[in-house]
Amino acid sequence: MPEDELTALLTLNRIDGLGCIGAKYLYKQFGSAQEIFRNREHLKEIIPGIDTHIIDALCGSGYDSFIREELEFIERHGIRCVTPVDSDYPARMLDCNDAPLVLFSLGNVNYNAARMVAIVGTRKATDYGRRMCHTFIKELHELCPDVTIVSGLAYGIDIESHKASLENGCPTIGVLAHGLDMIYPNAHRSTAKEMLSDGGLVTEFMSGTIPLGPNFVRRNRIIAGLSDAVVVVESAAKSGSLITAEIAGSYGRECFAFPGSVGDPYSVGCNELIRDNHAALITSALDMVNAMNWNDRERKRNAVQKELFPDLTDDESRVYERVRLKAQGVFISTLMNELNIPFPRLSSILFSLEMKGLVKQAPGSLCKPC
Repeated sequence: MPEDELTALLTLNRIDGLGCIGAKYLYKQFGSAQEIFRNREHLKEIIPGIDTHIIDALCGSGYDSFIREELEFIERHGIRCVTPVDSDYPARMLDCNDAPLVLFSLGNVNYNAARMVAIVGTRKATDYGRRMCHTFIKELHELCPDVTIVSGLAYGIDIESHKASLENGCPTIGVLAHGLDMIYPNAHRSTAKEMLSDGGLVTEFMSGTIPLGPNFVRRNRIIAGLSDAVVVVESAAKSGSLITAEIAGSYGRECFAFPGSVGDPYSVGCNELIRDNHAALITSALDMVNAMNWNDRERKRNAVQKELFPDLTDDESRVYERVRLKAQGVFISTLMNELNIPFPRLSSILFSLEMKGLVKQAPGSLCKPC
């Protein structure tokens, strides 16, 4: 059996056919990766219907050499690993049923920055798209200096978003579809290196993983999961950015899109997102900031509203401060993990805040500011 939790998680991550949802399911059932291995010979009784090849893989030792090499690679390159039990694991992803059990990063990645916005779009960005990226990020950073930009380091809108963030002193995170032993595309290596000082590179893939097509879809769910909102700048009718927007919607994230000219092939995706009410139309950063209730006027309104209830306890104040910054809502489990408040106590606090007109509970175990 793996000697520590990280080794167990890396081994679990390596098992073919298990997948991120299967791994997360097993992890939730047993509470740790090591516990999965302790019960590996009895999984058939515990989880009827589990594939026998997964049990065989858990019982075998064919991954030992590979995992040792990976651990050496991690130590040699100063790679940071975070898991769901770590306090710095992205709280926004704790409720995602397909969230990775291990995230690897280089640089100074703050997974729990106050505000995180994903910007995605076509790899064949036009002058219009590039201009929108730079203008939007410049304005957004001026309005919200604590914002972090997330994208995928790909050609087109992704790389323009990272470059614009660097130009404006805005932290930016690149989510990769491969291991940290390479940069793809290689042309973006210098930008990736610049990002390490304020932001960095993130992946769920171990070294030696090459950027195959399915990996980009898996990468897209991390881009969406890390963020409070996804902004699509330019997109063709079929595009990875549309997949990211769809995943964002399934996670309860806000989605925005810049409109484009009718008939422009690289605006079709954005226009259809807006037409089908899958994204809100924006023409500036201020539009998104207002929609997210991130503007100064909204913060002042919340501050005045809070002053009406000077009898808030310390815990009520902590919960209220966390919820009021999230227009799209905060999962109850996220509040429990971030604030370290047990569910019975948190339930009582939320009821009290709801009676005072400060928060409301929405479907899907979400809490929203009133």
